[in-house]
Amino acid sequence: MLLRAAVAAVAVTAIAAVPAHAATAAPAITVDQGRTQPVFSYADAVREHVYVESSVDSDSDGRLDRVRVDIIRPRESGPGLKVPSIIDESPYYDNSGRGNEAERKVYDAAGEPVKFPLFYDNYFVPRGYAVLNVDMVGTTKSDGCPDVGGKADVLGGKAVVDWLNGRAAAYHDDGTPAVADWSTGKAGMIGKSYDGTLANAVAATGVEGLETIVPISAISSWYKYQRSNGVIYNYNYMSYLSRVIDTDPAAKCAAKRAQLDVDADDATGNYNGFWAERDYVAGSLGDASKVHASVFVVHTVNDLNVKPDNFSVWWQALADRNVPRKIWVGQYQHVDPFDFEGRRDLWVDTLHRWFDHWLLGVDNGIMREPRADVQVGPAEWITQRDWPTPAASTHFFRPSADGSLNLNPGRNGETASFTDIRQSEDAMVADVGTAKPGRVSFTTGELPRDLRMSGTPEVDLRVSLDRPTSNLTALLVDFGEDTRVDWRRGQGVTTLAEEDCHGDSTAADDGCYRKVVTNLATRPLEVVARGWIDAQNRDSLSESSPLTPGTYAQVKWKTLPQEYVFKKGHRIGLVIAGTDSNYSGERATGTTVTIDLHKSRVQIPLVLGVGHALNGGDIPEDKGTWHGPQQIDLPVPDNKLY
Repeated sequence: MLLRAAVAAVAVTAIAAVPAHAATAAPAITVDQGRTQPVFSYADAVREHVYVESSVDSDSDGRLDRVRVDIIRPRESGPGLKVPSIIDESPYYDNSGRGNEAERKVYDAAGEPVKFPLFYDNYFVPRGYAVLNVDMVGTTKSDGCPDVGGKADVLGGKAVVDWLNGRAAAYHDDGTPAVADWSTGKAGMIGKSYDGTLANAVAATGVEGLETIVPISAISSWYKYQRSNGVIYNYNYMSYLSRVIDTDPAAKCAAKRAQLDVDADDATGNYNGFWAERDYVAGSLGDASKVHASVFVVHTVNDLNVKPDNFSVWWQALADRNVPRKIWVGQYQHVDPFDFEGRRDLWVDTLHRWFDHWLLGVDNGIMREPRADVQVGPAEWITQRDWPTPAASTHFFRPSADGSLNLNPGRNGETASFTDIRQSEDAMVADVGTAKPGRVSFTTGELPRDLRMSGTPEVDLRVSLDRPTSNLTALLVDFGEDTRVDWRRGQGVTTLAEEDCHGDSTAADDGCYRKVVTNLATRPLEVVARGWIDAQNRDSLSESSPLTPGTYAQVKWKTLPQEYVFKKGHRIGLVIAGTDSNYSGERATGTTVTIDLHKSRVQIPLVLGVGHALNGGDIPEDKGTWHGPQQIDLPVPDNKLY
């Protein structure tokens, strides 16, 4: 066991080094086989709360917001044994709850916490960690008004990390100062959805002491969460979410909610200063260049709540800056990795080793393992050097007037037209081969081998409109009968009655949770990748630029990223349509859209098979290489343009 000098203040013992007569020596965090051991009593742990003073007065009451922090830590922790902290900051502790079983905090008669949602406390406190459940500003027992990703949300969480390092004040209920004399100052933030979003946001401030974050299904840009290239997913969403998470009387933050909607500017759908404040990749409050914490990203490619471009863009920005990182990419909807079927034990152990390494300096080899775990089928996962797979090559597929999707350009002068109507995704992809006025569609022939898409496709169209703008939807579709993860039903999992346990328990708070199984469905097709744009935002997200009717212009945009295997015998389809009624709140424009097929294409990152790829594969079974698209045989389908 090797420990970094930075954690020398923590009493850490390797089991092999403990002589028999020292068994009753001063308490110490114990490491064996690269993992901290459960040597502290969970039942006897200290359960307490403090109020950390933020630097923001979000409810304008003349007093800086105070952030409620519920703490559970080993009884032995204190000046003689300092421990690191695992923080789950959330707005959901007294409304929707946390986890698959919607757990809420529970308090005793004195107001101290007796139940901490999720397994983090049950598992990590016996191993020598403090676990902090933090009520986000404006929620549960914290002061203020929710800022929905903005300054108050972010700086409230930052203040907690500052307090652990002696840089911020905190108070007990009676007003006396609260000092974290038990803290090493090292903290990790973890959480799913909004919780993970706060982890991203606080990391983007560059706060010292935040050593690692584990954002799960988390937002990195609130603009991407609510908009795609000018297309609005939900109108007045920011005030709606603020109401959901704020259980105070409605009047308290009514003015704040009204201002959120004004500043969001749904009238144009453009990116502005409001969204820049809530952009943790390249925003005004913090950005990826300030991140010094390591990052363990978990996301799913079918998450159409926090859409997966929130992780892919964040991940790339971290990679560009050489931030230490790891990633799991799943096939479910908005699901925690604790509930990925068959991987619960692996998740707990991986998370355990991750925190041990980054918060206690344990050299357990986790950073020498493959960086990415990727789900490529309902029960199939592979590991690879990175995500997307470095083996992927970009291939350009081009639509033709006969309805085919080819590797070579169509004839000069070929066009296809449709009208921007509001319709569902199912309507867009239905009845391939039948002409429909609201979409055009193109397909390859049957694939001669499996092709795996890994990364982010990009659509590049040359279009002419008869009105100043149009909403545009691009869908990549797998046409072929197959059994796939049914992420539409129960977000991809069904919860069972049987439980398993991870960590210690008390009568008030056990570490046991119900198991899940993956939902499956056999269907004739699957929409694989989706992307939307308002054509007048083709050149800028911040400024609208209407098209001149009757003239051609390039409209280019990325779809959401994906990990998907197109099976041998299936066909790849490209559907171009107008306004999507499934994921957009927009009204259709009624615009007639004409596509210059000769100068339009979609680029798709592909590897051959599941692990077989250009210049070698990701898994040991690789038996060959793929030397480029010219060797792919894509028969022309018999369907016509429609």
